[in-house]
Amino acid sequence: MVADQESPRDGRFIEVIGTYNPKGQTAADKVQVDAEKARGWIARGATPSDTVQSLLKQAGVFKTATA
Repeated sequence: MVADQESPRDGRFIEVIGTYNPKGQTAADKVQVDAEKARGWIARGATPSDTVQSLLKQAGVFKTATA
């Protein structure tokens, strides 16, 4: 979800861009994100929390650097 940082945790949100199912068997089952929407929000200045950033990496929104 995309939410204003001033909104309470369970408060109003701006847009749903994906879902998280911790009981999924694979990473693809656990995290489902509309990558284009996520990248668009980040390009407009949205800042994901550390946890959300980790989930977005699992979903392939951020490409991890390889050594």
